[in-house]
Amino acid sequence: MNEFLRKLFFIGIVRPLVLIVIGLNVRRRERLPLGGPAIVVANHNSHLDTLVLMSLFPLALLPKLRPVAAADYFLSNRWLAWFALRIMKIIPLERQVKVKHGDPLGPVTASLEQGEIVILFPEGSRGEPESLSEFKSGIAHLARRHPEVRIIPVFLHGLGKALPRGEALLVPFFCDVFVGEGMVWSGEKASFMTELDGRFQALAAEGNFSAWA
Repeated sequence: MNEFLRKLFFIGIVRPLVLIVIGLNVRRRERLPLGGPAIVVANHNSHLDTLVLMSLFPLALLPKLRPVAAADYFLSNRWLAWFALRIMKIIPLERQVKVKHGDPLGPVTASLEQGEIVILFPEGSRGEPESLSEFKSGIAHLARRHPEVRIIPVFLHGLGKALPRGEALLVPFFCDVFVGEGMVWSGEKASFMTELDGRFQALAAEGNFSAWA
């Protein structure tokens, strides 16, 4: 039942929203993985980011898509938690680890071991519209654990204006998606993070967008 409701939500709401209300210009969609395990990493400016990324994949892959999301936000009440876990199928991540024991990345590792496609925002939380923030090191730890898993960078532009942080009103806006070439663990944390940052800077520069007022 949950998978049926999930597919219905994406067919009846998400795809019309993305195709008609927002409108996307997607570059190099063919670089997106056609199966897992894989990690799709993207910049994060809006709640629309996850919906847009998931809409880029064929419906047949929907059961394999697992976005990582903040547990403290999406599990904050019963109804939001039901939607996040059953419809979006998030992997809840604790942003503030309160105990020394346990593995906060364990659920993400389990998802990859099950051959799923994980969607992750290395910035950790939504930033200012169309502005890249410094990436947190969680993605490097995941890459080190799974050196064979390809990591695909995706740069999103415009969604931070269509539905910025703290706003509830959607503004129709044409948005751009740039899919980068996949990469894998480089063998060293600093070089990996430098390469990942460089990939995003190159994708952002490719659009040659003017600064937002």
